[in-house]
Amino acid sequence: MQAEHYMRRCLDLAKLGQGWVSPNPLVGAVLVYENRIIGEGWHQRYGEAHAEVNCLQSVESQDRNLISASTLYCNLEPCAHFGKTPPCADLIIQHRIPRVVVANTDPNPLVAGKGISRMLAAGIEVQTGVLAKEGARLNRVFFTWIGKKRPYVILKWAQTSDGFMGKLGERTAISGPLTQRLVHRWRAETDAIMVGTHTSLIDNPRLDNRLYPGKAPLRIAIDRFDRLPQSAHLLDGTQETWIVGQKEAYTDRNTRWRDGGQYVSLSWLLNELYQHQKASLLVEGGAQLLQQFIDQGLWDEIRLIEHPGRLESGVKAPLAPQTAILQETMALGDDHIRIFAAQV
Repeated sequence: MQAEHYMRRCLDLAKLGQGWVSPNPLVGAVLVYENRIIGEGWHQRYGEAHAEVNCLQSVESQDRNLISASTLYCNLEPCAHFGKTPPCADLIIQHRIPRVVVANTDPNPLVAGKGISRMLAAGIEVQTGVLAKEGARLNRVFFTWIGKKRPYVILKWAQTSDGFMGKLGERTAISGPLTQRLVHRWRAETDAIMVGTHTSLIDNPRLDNRLYPGKAPLRIAIDRFDRLPQSAHLLDGTQETWIVGQKEAYTDRNTRWRDGGQYVSLSWLLNELYQHQKASLLVEGGAQLLQQFIDQGLWDEIRLIEHPGRLESGVKAPLAPQTAILQETMALGDDHIRIFAAQV
């Protein structure tokens, strides 16, 4: 189907914004005249021009007279409000584009059908629902952020074939180098990354994305009893970091203490992240923290890495809930990766 063909191009373009536009959605736009793409663009960075603006600006001078006879494809409803940029629906009306095809309506209450209504009132033909399922999966982080008023929570761990995450009391490498690079990509695409106290002490992680380009995520570690040594990588001040504990122990430029009380509430933490415009959270361990998220139903996706090696004993990995829905599988070197979604 022609509409699906161009919408897939929108989705491919939208993916180029991963890691840069949050908490905004991933959006791509394609302008087509008589089966020829004359313009395309995507939302590249938070606070900068939206996909529709970049798409129209990309049209060559010799094709600009064709804009008013073209169809605009966009995977998300054009906005209808003034935010950091003017309303895209108004821009479409100003260019007299006669037809717009959309995958998903925008759940943001500031939009929520208003963009479509505005275009229809201006006489523009609007088609919705083209590749809606694919569009919703692409923007699952944004839809969760708006709908549940909390970050999209991704639980990630690596385990051996006999179900262990590592040896007791010592840092244990499980996955291979290709998978490690993939994990750094995941970090670059995520707003925040979190570990528990034991993982911070035993692994001394950096929680950065040095193996993949992109912006560094907010680092979060739980340290209720001030056990992290000043030599810890998480206290090196190289990127934004939260230490969640009971007392104010860290105050440098990039490292901030947050009072989580005697027992850190995960709901409280997710609300703190929501209030600070962090739309996604990657939880990398340890086993106890991961299990808490699972037990409280505060997760949206599990990324499970399994290596064929065996440990025979050690730290047992969590068990993915039986209700988890397998979405994707892949193999990298010797590692087998499965991605699960929570049952809605």
